[in-house]
Amino acid sequence: MNVGIKLGAVFPQTEIGTNPLAIREYVLAVEQLGFDYILAFDHVLGADISNRKNWDGPYTKEHSFYEPFVLFAYIASITSNIELATGIIILPQRQTALVAKQAATLDLLSNGRLRLGIGIGWNPVEYEALGEDFSNRGIRSEEQVDVMRALWTNETINYEGTWHNISDAGINPLPIQKPIPIWFGGKSEKVLERIGRIGDGWIASGLNGPNQESSLIFEKIHEYTKKAGRKPADIGLETWLSAKQAPLELLADQVLEWQEVGATHIGLTTMGAGYSNIKEHILALEHFKSMIYSNRL
Repeated sequence: MNVGIKLGAVFPQTEIGTNPLAIREYVLAVEQLGFDYILAFDHVLGADISNRKNWDGPYTKEHSFYEPFVLFAYIASITSNIELATGIIILPQRQTALVAKQAATLDLLSNGRLRLGIGIGWNPVEYEALGEDFSNRGIRSEEQVDVMRALWTNETINYEGTWHNISDAGINPLPIQKPIPIWFGGKSEKVLERIGRIGDGWIASGLNGPNQESSLIFEKIHEYTKKAGRKPADIGLETWLSAKQAPLELLADQVLEWQEVGATHIGLTTMGAGYSNIKEHILALEHFKSMIYSNRL
């Protein structure tokens, strides 16, 4: 039965380990269970906090992260239908044309299954190491989006911007999706405005359930969308539910509530919930999905 909302599984980056067979087992199970997409977090570097006394970030060098484009290339080769969503690629710490090339290649090899979630990140350690400017990352990301869309939809481009100059050049091969959908992470007022003006969707995290606050945020995005001369129905809205924060039964009950608020996509993250192996992560996803469908009967 169609619950009228896209269901996703958040790839357990920090807990899946380094055995490729475990990744394969997890990915194939998620697709066989009928989830609509797999979403993967992104961090290139983890900080050693032994000499950073004021560190308050959620991740360090102790947390394992697979690079999403490489990970999804592998996942694309062993799956056939499931959408591949980055949640989020920290775009301004990367070279724009290279990201456009990587995304186009992945979209082609996956037969058009990429949804590119992007954001500006919170960790200056990564920006420093990758040689990019942390201070202007927000506004610079807008120009990056413009450049990528131009590269995905034209054989060659001439582009002269504040941070990008491309003369009579293009990427080959082009992606199947022209352009690849771009969803934004973050929830500042500027991000919400940016989504309404140029985004295909919003990937939200840290929302405290389907309540008045989340409804107001969704309404703001729709207002910005209308102001930009666009249709709110064309903007996807995704939120994540965490098995660490609440029992699966309660989370399953919230799915329909989120749909009523306006969410189009719901992702379940099983990280941090105390599962000791991949089979337990898979069983949690199976239980969550079965309860959603039983709620609809």
